[in-house]
Amino acid sequence: MKKLIVITGAGSGFGKKMAKTFSEMGHPLLLIGRNKTALDQLGLANTMTRSVDVGNQAAFNEAILAAELVYGDVDLLINNAGQMLLGDVGNQAAAEWERMINVNLFGTLNGIQAVLPAMTERKSGTIINVSSIAGFKAFENHAAYCATKFGIHGLTETVRLEASKNNVRILLISPGAAETPLLGHTTRDDIKDGYHAWKQTMGGVSMDPKAVANAVAFMYAMPQEVSIRELVIASTLQDN
Repeated sequence: MKKLIVITGAGSGFGKKMAKTFSEMGHPLLLIGRNKTALDQLGLANTMTRSVDVGNQAAFNEAILAAELVYGDVDLLINNAGQMLLGDVGNQAAAEWERMINVNLFGTLNGIQAVLPAMTERKSGTIINVSSIAGFKAFENHAAYCATKFGIHGLTETVRLEASKNNVRILLISPGAAETPLLGHTTRDDIKDGYHAWKQTMGGVSMDPKAVANAVAFMYAMPQEVSIRELVIASTLQDN
């Protein structure tokens, strides 16, 4: 059997496509998400599913340990879970900032800490953090979201520096706009309308999330001694 892969936010969007892609490649999987029903409905072989808030460190660690007892050590963790609550920082509810920080930042930190020590001891393993073009570019109504994604960029670069001496890869993928449910987290209809109007500049359809899954598989497939440190991927028609 191939090595264990853990994917967070696996019930929809990028995570769902990644799960199907790696399952087709024969990997056992631990799929983490808030909606266990959605994870179970994927019907993938050699797959364990867990309903976990990635901001809950104890629950995250417990899920990892349970999967490793069945499938062996985690060889790849994909920190994909994310929240995007767009809003004007001048009047956006602080609860929305907290929700994004908890999932986007604490969730990524929790995932790294859950697997990195063992990878360091084995001197092998890969962590791929899913960021965004909004992690290095500013967009209107994205202030708090950008803050979390800029943070993931800094976090990834720092941990990469620390882990590389032990042959552990810490990689980053930064997708542009894609056909995922992420915008649905936003509570303001006027911002959603503006986002959809912007999508018309791309013909009304943004990037297929399958392209991101394929890119992640490509990054992982490189030899352990090779790191694609960051990959930026977007629709050709996306102009910013």
